[in-house]
Amino acid sequence: MARPKPPTFEKTKIVAENRRARYDYYIEQVFEAGIALTGTEVKALRGGEGSIAEAYAEVKGKNVVLVNSNIPEFSHGNRFNHEPKRPRKLLLHEREINKMFGAVARQGMTLVPLMIYFNSKGRAKIELALAKGKQNHDKRDSVKEQDWKREQGRIMRDRG
Repeated sequence: MARPKPPTFEKTKIVAENRRARYDYYIEQVFEAGIALTGTEVKALRGGEGSIAEAYAEVKGKNVVLVNSNIPEFSHGNRFNHEPKRPRKLLLHEREINKMFGAVARQGMTLVPLMIYFNSKGRAKIELALAKGKQNHDKRDSVKEQDWKREQGRIMRDRG
């Protein structure tokens, strides 16, 4: 029997973060996935390069693929260097892939990458979220709510 994953995964070095995702989407469920990378891609990520700002993931058959993520070419790479915006296969359990496929197909959800990081074992991982898009009025409401919580904190700190 597999042990359940912790709600927050062990992250030692965060390489790229999609900060806009939490503003643009309601995050329903978060998954940790491995990424199938070439050697020069890993070296570029270890150097802190990489972007997932416009990236998304899609389910293709029995695989999940990360599309439009940018890992620039490694500076000391030779003719075997990688293509910066190639689609990258994500490594997930079949049960997780089926869950994602069902949510995307039936409920109209999107697979959004939240961050790329290296775990404690030195493996490159990606935090992938099942998310539902927000409308403009929803975004305004969430900004108002954040401002109010910040103001509440100030009031409690000043009076406390």
